[in-house]
Amino acid sequence: MMNLPRRAEDAHAALAAAFNTGDVATVLNMYDTSGIIVPEPGKPVTGKAQFEEAVKAILSIKGKMEIKTVYCMQTGNLAIGRSEWNITDGNEVKIRAKGIELMRQNEDGTWKILIDHAFGAEVDLTS
Repeated sequence: MMNLPRRAEDAHAALAAAFNTGDVATVLNMYDTSGIIVPEPGKPVTGKAQFEEAVKAILSIKGKMEIKTVYCMQTGNLAIGRSEWNITDGNEVKIRAKGIELMRQNEDGTWKILIDHAFGAEVDLTS
């Protein structure tokens, strides 16, 4: 199990590193599963079982995930970040998208992702 980030702006890098382990439990550890994950546009899911299903689906896309933080704004124990992310396999881009993530700080000072809208910053998105 990887260590959770101690700064909100490190959550994207930590999430990519977790995905690149290929391990569902490590990735799930990055999330507050009482929140929401949107693995595909217009299909938000909540609850631990659904989070696990969504994570498994993304992990099934073989390749290396990279997440670039466009910005991260924090107030108190909440932070919102915009990401540009992709999964590539060699020279092939498997998926590329722009996301928005809401992070919440835990009592021990670490951060987890509460809402992960993987396509939340796409130009034509309405839900």
